[in-house]
Amino acid sequence: MGPGLRNVKLCVVPFLLGARSCRSLLKARTLRKMTHKNSSSNGRNSSADGQYATMTEIKKKMLKSFGLEPGFTTEPKSREDLLKYQPKFEDLPARSMQDSFCSAIIPLSTNAVLQDKYINFRGFARLGRLLEDMDIFAAWCCNRHLKVPNLPEGVPLPYSLVTVLVDRIDFTSVSPQGTQDIRLSGHVSWVGTSSMEVVVWLEQIVNEEYQKITRALFLMAARNATNTAAAPVNPIQPANEEEKRILAGGTDRKKQRQLLIAQSVFKVEPNAEEQSLIYKLYKRTTPNEQTGPRRLLPPNCIWMHDSFQMSTIPSFPEHRNQNNTVFGGFLMRSALEISWATAFLYCKARPTLEHISDISFQKPVSVNSFIKMTAYVVYTQENYLQIMTVAEVLDAYTGNHVTTNTFHYTFSAPDAVTEVLPRSYHETMWYIHGRRKFIASRS
Repeated sequence: MGPGLRNVKLCVVPFLLGARSCRSLLKARTLRKMTHKNSSSNGRNSSADGQYATMTEIKKKMLKSFGLEPGFTTEPKSREDLLKYQPKFEDLPARSMQDSFCSAIIPLSTNAVLQDKYINFRGFARLGRLLEDMDIFAAWCCNRHLKVPNLPEGVPLPYSLVTVLVDRIDFTSVSPQGTQDIRLSGHVSWVGTSSMEVVVWLEQIVNEEYQKITRALFLMAARNATNTAAAPVNPIQPANEEEKRILAGGTDRKKQRQLLIAQSVFKVEPNAEEQSLIYKLYKRTTPNEQTGPRRLLPPNCIWMHDSFQMSTIPSFPEHRNQNNTVFGGFLMRSALEISWATAFLYCKARPTLEHISDISFQKPVSVNSFIKMTAYVVYTQENYLQIMTVAEVLDAYTGNHVTTNTFHYTFSAPDAVTEVLPRSYHETMWYIHGRRKFIASRS
């Protein structure tokens, strides 16, 4: 991705309550606690976390915690024997947010191999790679939150963790350098019966102190050991007034998500303002006194069906998670990179990523799948582009397509961009939906 991630106007409560209001408080207190105390959750975490374990170490700990081993096998390791250890909700002790708080490092300053994986040709870190790590780190925070009483020593955690959605990702003006360490921090900020919200943020040293690059909210689902049913999670008992406010913000965010889903343009008709806009689009693209199907493209405009880019990606075992399905972070990286390329090709200039809206994970993706990524420019305004990227799984034998993920990105260009216009009613709904996403990203 390019440099110069701009500051965007961020929504206040409830979106940023977890990141801004508790970051310095929890970071100082929890790291101090973890440095002096060899605390653990089911004996699975050590004070090394407080000394900034690397993401490679975090991944190894995750595998060990779930009783998994690296390496390929034709038959995934059975975890059915762990079902007998599945706890009941009433048996799970409450946890505070400090219990799940931790930090980790991507050691780009000392690891040349990592630099090759993370850096782009301009010397900045690839945001897609960072999204992958944020997804893994969110799962690690959930892992730290879970505490099963009386779990025998050496028995793996009888859970599976699945990414349900990423609520929103906001960027600051800090451009991540590809040769300097990046620190991830986060904690569980809200829980339901079997779901956990995790706030994760990235920082890098600028002028001798850590500056925030981005932060995201992950909603994770807890499943049983065989990923066949929901599993209960530890409730949160706020440790102080700060944690109470964060927890209340998580409840508000859940209500906001439910409201947005209920009001989706794909479920209910556009509002009066949007219907008026649809009519104006029709008048702009229809010749005077024309009643037939012919459409007219105004100057300096492009039809939406000419604005897309597409790629088909085979997936491999290296992209799998502990459930032996495609890792959500890999999908996020792939979608972001094709979206950035689409924005670049559309505006014919290097774009700046401003905002990533909600990312939904609708269906698991098998590791032997072909993944079709299609990125459409669905809305433009001045020098901004709103891109919707759809991920589909292709069945090579039947030709069937199943949509598994949808991603929404806001990019900016150095200059005003060509206006994109819908031609069909279906595209018009995409246009209205993209306009809503853009307005939300700028509010």
